[in-house]
Amino acid sequence: MKYMTVSELYDKLCSDKFQDPANSDLFYNFFVYLYPADREMEMREQIADIKEKILRPTNNIDVLTLDIFEEFCHFLHSKRFGNEFPSKLDFYLDLDKTDSDAAMEGLGIDANGKAFLQYLHERIMQHVSIVDKFKRPYVFMYGLGNIYPYLRASTLLSKYESLNDTQRYKIILFYPGEQDGSSFRLFNTLGDNHAYRAIVLMNE
Repeated sequence: MKYMTVSELYDKLCSDKFQDPANSDLFYNFFVYLYPADREMEMREQIADIKEKILRPTNNIDVLTLDIFEEFCHFLHSKRFGNEFPSKLDFYLDLDKTDSDAAMEGLGIDANGKAFLQYLHERIMQHVSIVDKFKRPYVFMYGLGNIYPYLRASTLLSKYESLNDTQRYKIILFYPGEQDGSSFRLFNTLGDNHAYRAIVLMNE
């Protein structure tokens, strides 16, 4: 077995069998797509290309793509913070000028908090609940390199488990790194625990 190419991933996503959220190994819906860390910008273009191609009439699949770092920034921007700052994001940007350690600590707490996970859950449920001609079996998550060290992939998936609706969608996590035994290595160097019951996409 070997890691999938982008073309092989696209073919799998187009498979009627794989599109069924109930059809998952271990009856779970987290899948990890590994790719070389130095291809980050190329991968983002390919994610957008997959989203465009799979929307065409031959498939009629509307994929929700979530850049986790951008979503976190949007989440913080939506939260008011006292009278001095229009949002919590503005507060952290200001705090970083004088106390970067405190800013990093606060960002880590918010990134791992229940409110951000609920925000992601609501984004997903709004998408999969749309009723029209399109199917919505997939959620793409990426941007893990940008949100590190505030949030790790393993933490994101394990904490999201309590909100996850495994019968409605599959989450494809795009991971810039490699698998090292039962663990992942972000950027091929930074150790990360294996995402709980996540399935690494391989070409059989």
